[in-house]
Amino acid sequence: MHIHILGICGTFMGGIAAIAREAGHTVTGCDANVYPPMSDQLSALGIELIEGFDAGQTRLNPDVYVVGNTVSRGKFPLMEEILDRGLPYTSGPQWLAENVLREKWVLAVAGTHGKTTTSSMLAWILEHAGMQPGFLIGGVPANFDFSARLGGTPFFVIEADEYDTAFFDKRSKFVHYRPRTAILNNLEFDHADIFADLAAIETQFHHLVRTVPGNGLVIANGAEDSLQRVLARGCWSPVEKFGAAPSPLPTSPSPLAPLPEREGNKVGWAAKGGDSDFEVLLDGKPQGRVQWALLGEHNRMNALAAVAAARHAGVAPAVACEALGQFRNVKRRMEVKGTVNGITVYDDFAHHPTAIETTLAGLRAKVGSTARILAVLEPRSNTMKMGTLKSQLPDSLRQADEIFVYTNDLGWDARSVFDHRQMKAHLHENLARLVNAVTRAARPGDHILVMSNGGFGGIHQKLLDALVLPAAALFEESR
Repeated sequence: MHIHILGICGTFMGGIAAIAREAGHTVTGCDANVYPPMSDQLSALGIELIEGFDAGQTRLNPDVYVVGNTVSRGKFPLMEEILDRGLPYTSGPQWLAENVLREKWVLAVAGTHGKTTTSSMLAWILEHAGMQPGFLIGGVPANFDFSARLGGTPFFVIEADEYDTAFFDKRSKFVHYRPRTAILNNLEFDHADIFADLAAIETQFHHLVRTVPGNGLVIANGAEDSLQRVLARGCWSPVEKFGAAPSPLPTSPSPLAPLPEREGNKVGWAAKGGDSDFEVLLDGKPQGRVQWALLGEHNRMNALAAVAAARHAGVAPAVACEALGQFRNVKRRMEVKGTVNGITVYDDFAHHPTAIETTLAGLRAKVGSTARILAVLEPRSNTMKMGTLKSQLPDSLRQADEIFVYTNDLGWDARSVFDHRQMKAHLHENLARLVNAVTRAARPGDHILVMSNGGFGGIHQKLLDALVLPAAALFEESR
């Protein structure tokens, strides 16, 4: 089969391209910005890339066009030509479901936060256990150095995103995957550009739960009221909870949606110990010990979910814990980009207030109460640009000693949110001035935490380059 992918340079669509090529399909694709690293990765696989979306690409005459969700009506000549001529097209999730996942044991990881990290943990546990899983992850796990592969066994781990599928399919991507093992990590309001409120997202999660078979397993965060509401709307599969003592599931509101009394519904996973060394407990009984370098309670919860999912696929919890001891995290998750004159620059994907707060808390626990943290934030997601969660930002940043916010292209007045009298907040809509301000404020021993879900104009290297000043001079300039 020859597939032509519209929007091929995104992580998800690029992952589909790599898997399709590995499966023996002919793959071509186009995007508005064909640039490294994805362009290099795809070219190395022998995939032809085309810059732009011109209608002339129909001359390639593929069997089907696979359309990414960045493509919309009216702005993409190629898409208009496909529609005008009645050419075959489908979405990325649907093509994946029909051509790759149909005969797989799919382990899907859903949630507002932690999807990429938990998916990476789970894929690595299965790999460590010799199960050669396939996977498609929205980041690059350091244990693999690539984000997608077909795999050598029926097991397939996928990051199950709740964002919409395509302009012609407004369901969440994850409803296409039909998992046998489903992790529901957490659930908060996000993606204000496509969801009206939290209840709308809960409905999509309920649709995901509806697709899990009776001999499958739902693994849910027991501390999340939103997930309890999702399960209360109907669940036909065993449920295991993590992060809180297991309790009876709510009675279903409908006689058509019974919640079966199964032994699996009583299982509870917990962690006992500190961030870097903790025991994994199943119904209060020790199953193994995790010793690693990751930070924060959120990563311990991610670990519990991954261990539970791996157990469902046949991996003993003790083996899973051993694997996590060798887990090297994901790129752009508290990734150290460099240290100059005693000042360390980190890169993190955090962009939702909860993720920002959690990331800062983890770094604070690592560096201690006396070290200074300079938080550099780009509110880049559609939800952040709309200002839907802007009121939560000041509290989410309270662990930082100084805050630097890139205000370019915001749809709201950042000055009204960050009260300069209450916090050291510096607002800049020019990237060069932002870099200069951070550099002047930094002192030896500081930790600069950069948070964005995009490239942020290459700010990490710009900061490292600007910090290459004699430490004494840097200190004087920061006074």
